[in-house]
Amino acid sequence: MAQSSFFVKPFELFKKYSPLLILALLWEFCSRTGIVSEYALPPLSEILGSFRWLVLETPFFMHAGMSLARAGSGLLLAIVFGMSMGTLMASFRVVNATVGPIVQTLYPMPKSALIPLTIMWFGLGHSSKVFLIFLGCLLPIIIATYNGVKGVDRVLLWSGASLGANRFNRIVDISFMGALPAIMAGLRTSLALAFVLLVSSELVMSNEGLGFLIRMLGDGGLYPAMFAVILTVVAMGFVSDRLIQLLTAWVLRWRD
Repeated sequence: MAQSSFFVKPFELFKKYSPLLILALLWEFCSRTGIVSEYALPPLSEILGSFRWLVLETPFFMHAGMSLARAGSGLLLAIVFGMSMGTLMASFRVVNATVGPIVQTLYPMPKSALIPLTIMWFGLGHSSKVFLIFLGCLLPIIIATYNGVKGVDRVLLWSGASLGANRFNRIVDISFMGALPAIMAGLRTSLALAFVLLVSSELVMSNEGLGFLIRMLGDGGLYPAMFAVILTVVAMGFVSDRLIQLLTAWVLRWRD
């Protein structure tokens, strides 16, 4: 019985991610047989082989580290400001009346449209990318926090007040904790936006980072290496998303 259970989890993982294996095989087949041009879609085996060249011949890890630092800095700032502002908007009518219309106006706007403005305000350096990621990730977290706090059962707040909790304690211990499921969902959305905005900004206005590396390799016709960098960004986003899911399960373990 113990031996059979040992194979259950690997089998479940294989079943879960088997579509990715099928996609990889289909990718290799279409490229090798000429169904799709190798210039448009290089064989996956060549792309994987180009990782060695990237590591040995380019400052690949420096570019990856720079991109992660930018994405992490912008996202962290958005989490701190977004959760604070969303909680204040949901708890105080004056704050909501002041900030709410601004959030509603900016939320539908494509954040990549702000790239020219960030260049004008912050130049081509590190700050412009961090600010763009911060702004793009901020609004989903504000809205998720606002909706989560607003959705907390009023009975819980009344019960806390009857037991002597002041307004600050009710906001922190009841409203914020009750909003955590919505906040974590907003955080997951913002994480995906962070990688989108990171690559977009580095493609346009950077001399380092994975987005810059994608542009440089594409301009030089090194398409397998370019796709290798793209797959690196995909892998980073995939791993980050799984880490957020683990963090969500840990933060919300009290619900069980």
